[in-house]
Amino acid sequence: MALFKKRTAGKPGEWYYCLEHKKVEEGPDCPAKNRFGPYATREEAAHAMETARERNLEWETDPRWHDTAGKPESQEPPD
Repeated sequence: MALFKKRTAGKPGEWYYCLEHKKVEEGPDCPAKNRFGPYATREEAAHAMETARERNLEWETDPRWHDTAGKPESQEPPD
């Protein structure tokens, strides 16, 4: 008996963006490694790459992730 049941068909209304085919799909047609989602609407899935770029930019510029407080100015190794 399988520990996890493999889901072959998506639920109606679940939208994904396939990274391999570069298109929006209803239900998970492609493997999870090749898709973003699920999204509530087709429109949200269509903007998946834009959303990912915006989130990456937010992360890259978030001072909480790049905290330099308490660190010396120079990152040279000690002699």
